[in-house]
Amino acid sequence: MTPSTHARTLAATEWGGEPLRSAAVEVTGLVKRYGPTLAVDELSFTVPRGSVFAVLGPNGAGKTSTIETCEGFRRADGGSVRVLGRDPVRDATELRPRVGVMLQAGGGAYPGARVGEMLRLTASYCRNPIDPALLLDLLGLSDSARKPVKRLSGGQQQRLSLAMAVVGRPELVFLDEPTAGLDPQARHAVWGIVEALRSDGVTVVLSTHHMDEAERLADEVLIVDAGKKVAHGTPAALTRGEQPTLRFRADATLDADALLALTATLPAGCVAASTGDGGYQVTGPPSAIGPHLLAAVTAWCAEKSVMPSDLQVGRRTLEDVFLDLTGRELR
Repeated sequence: MTPSTHARTLAATEWGGEPLRSAAVEVTGLVKRYGPTLAVDELSFTVPRGSVFAVLGPNGAGKTSTIETCEGFRRADGGSVRVLGRDPVRDATELRPRVGVMLQAGGGAYPGARVGEMLRLTASYCRNPIDPALLLDLLGLSDSARKPVKRLSGGQQQRLSLAMAVVGRPELVFLDEPTAGLDPQARHAVWGIVEALRSDGVTVVLSTHHMDEAERLADEVLIVDAGKKVAHGTPAALTRGEQPTLRFRADATLDADALLALTATLPAGCVAASTGDGGYQVTGPPSAIGPHLLAAVTAWCAEKSVMPSDLQVGRRTLEDVFLDLTGRELR
């Protein structure tokens, strides 16, 4: 059984005949401080209804503070936040049944409760919940339904937290690092749930460190650094116009001098650089990225007795843009 099979079951319900607004979340000049530390610095963005909106940024960039303020768990120190047209703190009681929240690292469940019990309890608070058994099946948790939450693996706890966030058929879901620590099969199951939610008009706001996840799922991406917006747009728009790139991997480590020597052998305008972990890239004008460049790279590697692998040519990815905007050093 796949998430798309039951996409209709994830549909949000209408609330009180209220007219739909164009924006699910509106953040204007948000400021959040912790003592002398300015975590969020006059951040503004809008999340359209029915979209998947990804918030990206290095550790400590202000992502979680921003999302927790939108969820109503923290108060803004400046600016304004509106969620479904309401104040997330003042109108928390009204918003609670309309908004799903998946906490970071799979939190929110009682450790001593059994998995099935926990999800049924959450569903009992909702007026029109999804069948808990169906969600457990979709997320691969049926065999763990009688297992105590405290005995789940980290990945299983993540999936249970997601199930708890969507069981009430919310209009808006906040997902904080939803696939952190998940194996490939579980990641794809979560992606399927997110795609099914969007197809039913549910708005999804997610933070992630996985650039491929944002590139695949998100309609819009917000990149923040040091509490400020550094880029915002669709994945296609953020990577549009970037120089074509030839990428390859090598068994041997090529030092800076070797890369300069490689650059000297390439067509005019091309530059070779390391991307870390044995990966290398050559960027240049579109006219230079072609058979002659490929021949120059492979001939140079042969001369240095270096075996290139995973040779590919394409435009830069969202990860490349992210690293250029936020820096490549660890934080």
